[in-house]
Amino acid sequence: MVVDRLGTTFAALSDPTRRAMIERLAHGPASVHGLTEPFALSQQMISKHIACLVRARIVIKAKRGRESVCTLRPQAIKTVSDWAISYRRFWEESFDKLEVVVKQMKKEEVRHDKKRGE
Repeated sequence: MVVDRLGTTFAALSDPTRRAMIERLAHGPASVHGLTEPFALSQQMISKHIACLVRARIVIKAKRGRESVCTLRPQAIKTVSDWAISYRRFWEESFDKLEVVVKQMKKEEVRHDKKRGE
């Protein structure tokens, strides 16, 4: 189930317009109209982007009077970050192991070269 959510989150994050919206919302809530302004897109297209972010649980959309206001849910981004960090640890450990092997191979090569020189 977490993987399915991650897939939805990654799909939402894959679009540069949605990432720009997220960046804007990182500074605080914004109206749908406010999110539309910087883009040369129709209101319908902006609504589709916002709906994608809401489905991915990255954004919460709520009515305030006549306006719809979007708020960032940072927990969704943290889930992606936590997932990536687990793989970062894996690769760092793998690189550390590789480094040990490479150092050992270099030592063996130096010993072998010294034996040839004798």
